[in-house]
Amino acid sequence: MTILACSQCQATLNCNVDDINACWCNELPAILPLDSTTTSCLCRDCTLTKINLFLNALYQQPLKNQLSFAASFSSHNPLIENLDYTMQNNYMVFSRWFFLKRGTCCKNNCKNCPFKNTKLTSDAK
Repeated sequence: MTILACSQCQATLNCNVDDINACWCNELPAILPLDSTTTSCLCRDCTLTKINLFLNALYQQPLKNQLSFAASFSSHNPLIENLDYTMQNNYMVFSRWFFLKRGTCCKNNCKNCPFKNTKLTSDAK
């Protein structure tokens, strides 16, 4: 285990680069594409921020594209705070990402449901 500084915010983090399967970052889904700007480890908060920025760009695409991308992450468990949900007034509020991974609407008028005002159903994935 190596102690590093987050390349974004300089927070201290433990990196287990020698055994990536045992590293904390392996708990997060591999949503981000690897690119030339990814040169060193980020802390959990900065990683989640970067993932959410990527997802916000994805949300600008047609719903069918969003569902197609999210489908490969549908079995990723457990739920991750600030990715799959946020806590608001002691309640879990599921994110758009959570609903995209699930791929269907529960028809409960959820706050972040991507299926609101759309004719796309789970059959049209």
